[in-house]
Amino acid sequence: MHKESTSQAAPVASTELKVIPQARSDFRAWVEKQSGENVSRCYQCGKCTAGCPVAYRMDLGPRRVIRSVQLGLKEEALKSNAIWFCVSCLTCSARCPREIDIARVMEVVRLLAVREGIKPAEEQIDLFHKIFLDNIKALGRVNELLLGGLYNLKSGHLTQDLPLFLQMVPRGKISFVPRRAPGTAEIGAIFERVRALREEETR
Repeated sequence: MHKESTSQAAPVASTELKVIPQARSDFRAWVEKQSGENVSRCYQCGKCTAGCPVAYRMDLGPRRVIRSVQLGLKEEALKSNAIWFCVSCLTCSARCPREIDIARVMEVVRLLAVREGIKPAEEQIDLFHKIFLDNIKALGRVNELLLGGLYNLKSGHLTQDLPLFLQMVPRGKISFVPRRAPGTAEIGAIFERVRALREEETR
């Protein structure tokens, strides 16, 4: 007769990430205050993610970022690559049946990640953002040659866009002489004001 074993197998350690949703959170309150959007209105229909042109590159996608904010999952939202891949095209905002400006919420979450010193999930994206903004500050507009050249130089991808560059030159799509846009001084003043505000926050 077979005798049952009374010994118990050792418990297997779980490798799944455990998250604890919060009914009320300072994170959600801060995001809603800074964005002016009520994320609690979102009922997760998914139209934002379905329309997002870069959702295929995102780990969470717009819908899941909003859900993370709703549940107070701050770490999940701030460490997501979605907030960095977002190009602010506003497709998600335009499609939202609850009229939530999702792109604005994504921007606010990204700014909080920068403020808290969280390294972007995609290391080269932060570099691109900085070069892009420096372009805007200096010229009031983006100069494609300057933007692409500086990015490739600083990222170490020197010949990454060379085939595309050679196709664009004969078509007159590349401006070799950077030109300042009207109102560049006013744009520079905005950057200085932002810098001053950041200095006030750190005092």
